[in-house]
Amino acid sequence: MPEVTVTRRLTFNAAHRVHNPALSEAENDALFGKCNNPNWHGHNYVLEVSVTGEVSEKTGYVMDLGALKRLVNEQVVDRMDHRNLNVEVDFMRGIIPTTENIVVACWRVLEPAIRPARLTRLRLWETENNHVEYEGH
Repeated sequence: MPEVTVTRRLTFNAAHRVHNPALSEAENDALFGKCNNPNWHGHNYVLEVSVTGEVSEKTGYVMDLGALKRLVNEQVVDRMDHRNLNVEVDFMRGIIPTTENIVVACWRVLEPAIRPARLTRLRLWETENNHVEYEGH
């Protein structure tokens, strides 16, 4: 059977502060600029979740995209939406919430939950101009 990749796009809004507590305020300001605002700032994130597998003879699906949507909402989106990533999201605790770190943390939550399908890529858009991709390596 051919392998096909399907992708579901989901959105959430979240606040964060890009800040390393091991650095001084001056170092954080120089390194992170306005993203280090002590009063937080937010983004309208877009998360693209790609799953690869064989097309089922029974369903014609790699994975039911409705089921994928429900799973991703339950596991990550609902836990991050309208939250402060630094303070309120358990799987982000102790992690500097850069887009790079957020996408890796999402992978760690989603990858085991999606099995037996195979999570192959997450793409997280922080702005319409900036996104990161992670393929589990």
